Amino acid sequence: MGKVIETSDIQKVYRMGAEEVHALKSISITVDRGEYVAFMGPSGSGKSTLMNIIGCLDTPTAGSYILNNKDVSDMTENELAEIRNREIGFVFQTFNLLPRASCLENVALPLIYAGYGKSDRHDKAYMALKSVGLADRVSHKPNELSGGQRQRVAIARALVNDPSIILADEPTGNLDSKTSYDIMGLFEELHSKGNTIIMVTHEDDIAHYAHRIVRLRDGLVESDTINQTPSRAIVKQEAHNLG
Repeated sequence: MGKVIETSDIQKVYRMGAEEVHALKSISITVDRGEYVAFMGPSGSGKSTLMNIIGCLDTPTAGSYILNNKDVSDMTENELAEIRNREIGFVFQTFNLLPRASCLENVALPLIYAGYGKSDRHDKAYMALKSVGLADRVSHKPNELSGGQRQRVAIARALVNDPSIILADEPTGNLDSKTSYDIMGLFEELHSKGNTIIMVTHEDDIAHYAHRIVRLRDGLVESDTINQTPSRAIVKQEAHNLG
């Protein structure tokens, strides 16, 4: 399989005036290509800080982080931005879609930064939307879609650059139960196609869709366990009838 993520003694210290906050004390984890991992933990456990470092949105105070055989621990802002765009597909709780842009334009956005021409951007964005069941919604704006459909657009945007990992931060946080099951069913499908998925959640039932659960507490790994019985979507996916 090969490792896609390897952190060694990652620490993160925030200085607030004279006070030091140790958000991460020592985190050493590896994630293999094709794994489906959930990070869990109470508020203040360090899971969001860890996700920001893994997502190259922040750098550690100490320790090393190897992403896809590249040491990203000491990269500059510009280098991190390039790695983010090439290696990581983000899915956020709040969707983060451009309200005036169509679904196709939203999904194609990372490809602009990657230097693709217009025709290639269009084709790749369309295929990504098709893969999440939204081929018939390419010209719709976000406000013309349900919450579940908007999250599908966000997932298509995360997939469009064929990233090394998909990083999902509370991906069902703004969705009702039925739609949450639909979205988790989609993640399961993406994982079965070989995608590496890392999800941050505080919800036990959502975490149990992952095949491995890493629990954090007070900036340390409390437990790291294989989930023997990952949940399957309770509600059958209906890609064209989400509500």
